[in-house]
Amino acid sequence: MSNSTIEERLTIITTNENIPENEFSSDVKVGLTSEPKFLPFVHFYDHTGSQLFEKICELPEYYLTRTETKILEAYVDEIISQFSEETTLVELGSGSSTKTRILIEAFLEEKRLSCYTPIDISRQMLEESSYALLKSYPVLEITAVAADYNEGLKQLSSQTDQPKLIIWLGSSVGNLDRSEAEEILKRIKKLTHSHDRLLIGIDLKKDRITLEKAYDDEQGVTAEFNLNLLARINQELGGDFNLEKFHHHVRYNDKIGRVEMYLASDCDQQVIIEDLDLEVPFAENEKIHTENSFKYSLDEINLLAEQAGFFVEEQWFDPQKQFSLNLFAPTDVCSLKNFRRIES
Repeated sequence: MSNSTIEERLTIITTNENIPENEFSSDVKVGLTSEPKFLPFVHFYDHTGSQLFEKICELPEYYLTRTETKILEAYVDEIISQFSEETTLVELGSGSSTKTRILIEAFLEEKRLSCYTPIDISRQMLEESSYALLKSYPVLEITAVAADYNEGLKQLSSQTDQPKLIIWLGSSVGNLDRSEAEEILKRIKKLTHSHDRLLIGIDLKKDRITLEKAYDDEQGVTAEFNLNLLARINQELGGDFNLEKFHHHVRYNDKIGRVEMYLASDCDQQVIIEDLDLEVPFAENEKIHTENSFKYSLDEINLLAEQAGFFVEEQWFDPQKQFSLNLFAPTDVCSLKNFRRIES
């Protein structure tokens, strides 16, 4: 790769303009007329939501980002040692790509990075993060995809046959039901060759207090992130939600193994959404289910990989075993390496 202008080194592909407005409208109508009420978590990530999530990642209670970063820093050399040729680095849900810099720098230092392909639902966030990266790394080339996971994964099929390291960090897999997580990993498996790898961050099961604090911080940033869903409905669909009459509610469901986020109504009230010609009644304490974050045991991680056609080739932890970084390899190379668990 040679030095060239940022514009020459950046390509941004937009598929279906991210999530179309009519899909947002449809999801809101279905979710708020269901029993119990819900809103899909994917709609958190408009530009404001994406910025708020970046703030969440810096909170003291939100150990996930901090811990995953330390694991990456400790083992980045071992991770890139899996690739002896030029490699395409693909990231699902890239956001600001802050942690990804650790991998990008290591690959560039070894002159083994062909291209970085971030996939994120927010085009604005992609543009901002891509320009920042390209300013920092004069030889980096980026092909960014503004899309949800489903559309973004389709772009992988057109990627080069060079080895790919697909990264899915932040325990984003936890936002999906276990069956949904299996399905998306199966889709990734169909797009991989024997020389490709999936590096996936997965949060581990732990005590209730630590988990609930991580999603209900003292500063109220996560609450603002959650309430932004209602603000979006007001701004984009003519809603009249009074955000002061709803509050952020979190609980850890130990039986299912997931943190659950809700927006709870503080009183009996009616909400009108003009663009949907909809009037939504709320009883006092009635909740809108907005997000799940599933936590995994080590056995559940192994099972997830196995069901999707992978095996856990290597696995790294922080000293307290709060979080795991897992290198999934296609099952057809299972006999080529011995499995190792590594703790810092």
